Amino acid sequence: MKVEEQQTVPEVLPARRGGDRRKRVLWSLVYGSFNPRRRNPRRASDNALTAVDWHHPQWLAIGTLIVAFSCGDAFLTLVLIGRGAYEMNPFMAPLVGGSAVAFALTKIGLTALGVLLLTQLARLRTFGRIPVGFILYSVLAIYGTLIYYEFRLLNYF
Repeated sequence: MKVEEQQTVPEVLPARRGGDRRKRVLWSLVYGSFNPRRRNPRRASDNALTAVDWHHPQWLAIGTLIVAFSCGDAFLTLVLIGRGAYEMNPFMAPLVGGSAVAFALTKIGLTALGVLLLTQLARLRTFGRIPVGFILYSVLAIYGTLIYYEFRLLNYF
């Protein structure tokens, strides 16, 4: 006797409303910002950038403080240069000699882009060991130390 094989009929899924969502990238980003769906990765091994579309509010606070400290650093650097100090950072020194606005915008813009990138990567680990979130906290501590140092320098100039 032969055992008859049962054939399964594939389910017919209903068509999606509104077409393919992947074609509306800007709308998806805006909509996902106000209605996040993925607060945690789906699987433990999910380490992709797109694994989540919601980040913890602490990263907003840390990022905002880093950019604020960058603004303070730019202001204090310009004040100290006006009093006779010089820029020690070889990448920023040529910008200080030119326009103060160009210096400040470049410094704050580069910092903001770096913070944005690190915030997107906050759940990952660098070199498989160091959490990127730790790097954000380290940058905040370094900026805090730099601001303290610049306030101390104001007493000498």
